[in-house]
Amino acid sequence: MRQPSVIARRVAAASVSLVVAAGAAACGPEDNDAKGAGGDSTPHKGGTLTVLNSNPQQDFDPARLYTSGGGNVPSLVFRTLTTRNRENGEAGAKVVPDLATDTGRPNKDATVWTYTLKEGLKYEDGSPITTADIKYGIERSFAPELSGGAPYLRDWLVDAADYQGPYKDKKGLAAIETPDARTIVFHLNKPEGEFPYLATQTQFTPVPKAKDTGTKYEEHPVSSGPYKVVTNENDGERLVLERNTHWSASTDAERKGYPDKIDVRSGLDSSVINQRLSASQGTDAAAVTTDTNLGPAELAKVSGDKELAARVGTGHFGYTNYIAFNPKIKPFDNAKVRQAISYAIDRSSVVNAAGGSALAEPATTFLPNQKSFGYTEYDHFPAGDAGDAAKAKELLKEAGYAKGLTVTLTHSNAKDFETSPEIATAIQDALKKAGITVKLQGLEENDYSDKIHSVKTEPGFFLAHWGADWPSGGPFLAPIFDGRQIVKDGANFNTGLLDDKSVNTEIDAINKLTDLDAAAKRWGALDAKIGEQALTVPLFHPVYKRLYGKDIKNVVISDWTGVLDISQVAVK
Repeated sequence: MRQPSVIARRVAAASVSLVVAAGAAACGPEDNDAKGAGGDSTPHKGGTLTVLNSNPQQDFDPARLYTSGGGNVPSLVFRTLTTRNRENGEAGAKVVPDLATDTGRPNKDATVWTYTLKEGLKYEDGSPITTADIKYGIERSFAPELSGGAPYLRDWLVDAADYQGPYKDKKGLAAIETPDARTIVFHLNKPEGEFPYLATQTQFTPVPKAKDTGTKYEEHPVSSGPYKVVTNENDGERLVLERNTHWSASTDAERKGYPDKIDVRSGLDSSVINQRLSASQGTDAAAVTTDTNLGPAELAKVSGDKELAARVGTGHFGYTNYIAFNPKIKPFDNAKVRQAISYAIDRSSVVNAAGGSALAEPATTFLPNQKSFGYTEYDHFPAGDAGDAAKAKELLKEAGYAKGLTVTLTHSNAKDFETSPEIATAIQDALKKAGITVKLQGLEENDYSDKIHSVKTEPGFFLAHWGADWPSGGPFLAPIFDGRQIVKDGANFNTGLLDDKSVNTEIDAINKLTDLDAAAKRWGALDAKIGEQALTVPLFHPVYKRLYGKDIKNVVISDWTGVLDISQVAVK
């Protein structure tokens, strides 16, 4: 997932359908016992699950959704070759088979991946799901009128860069072969050991060509999952899902399909959502949210009520909030200045500005502190919780700034507790103790995003954040530190403009690995190596606290999404 400010319109609500929130950490969820509150905790089939969200589930077409793991609401309708493991905490960060019999079979150098479909797979109308449908579903995601999905397939598939989709080019993609109805083969430009993660993206959803209605497909996409769409109002503001009677649990080990009906209502104010979940009256007793967190004030209130506190799910997702430097701009071209700021940061005050220790965990590594990312503990500029102003002054003196210096910190004016004024002010106060005067430049969200993501306008010192497209170090480190991903005439995320041959070479070497545990260790080591250059100052990883209704059962929160997985939920 790219930075939420850049892709919020695409990443609708947690899965990494995340418009907001899903933070990552080495520990699993707290406060949820995978059962829910009240009475009989055994999950049963039946009833209606209500989903109360701020953001509408727009563009409900598998080609247009930017989700990994299959999404949260999308995963109820769309199945993919692989998906996320639907378990609590760390175990939920693994990739597992979905429509396919396994997570993929690579050739020797991981440039060719082969999948076989399970037997007995059917759409909502009872017709069989074939590999030709998966190939077509991927191809239509290249159509300009269906843009919005992840860009990897265009980059990874052989000769796919200029493909315009099946509406304009009926020959299709030669890089995807379907020798029979159950076999599909992908040919890649270069080794990609993490292809099984990519195969969780909704672009791998089968779409029957005869039922494709182009841009109107989102109104009634053909279901391959446990639920089908019966209502889609105002581009996803209201979605009503009912059982797909041709879905079989015997072919799907991941989704439970407990409720008879799922009613997704969006466009609600976050405070209203939390009030309704707190009260749990009427249908709200069997309600959840996939995109609305408890804020600091709400959490304080909830924590003081034993019954409410028992209905708070805690989650973590691969996400880091950090300070970014542009080393092309003085004085940040001097590594000692960057190091001085690293020492001066008071992470305790930053955490407080982010809502407190219940909502933010201090970070000294760029990678989130989660095993699947290859988290390797390091702190190259140890300053304790409150910062080391004396060490910072020493480094400034060595850099030629014995009398201190004045710098400008660019941030967003959005009240997101991430890149917002509260965080900027905490940094300003900490650096003042080290003799660094910080002037704050607050910008409206769109102006901020445009400024920091353009090589031509990128400031020297600014707040940023990054979330992972899937739980691995690859989509976390490569966009930020691979020199070949510097974009000079578009949205650039390599904020430090790092183009280090040794880093680029190691990224390529890790991408060849199909042993994901071995790859994770290498990502962790690379993170530690890059961290020595002080191109960023990791600040904190967010923690997500979300209420659910009193009749909700079977609460599962994985480290892949960091939020309650509605494919597992049962209602009383």
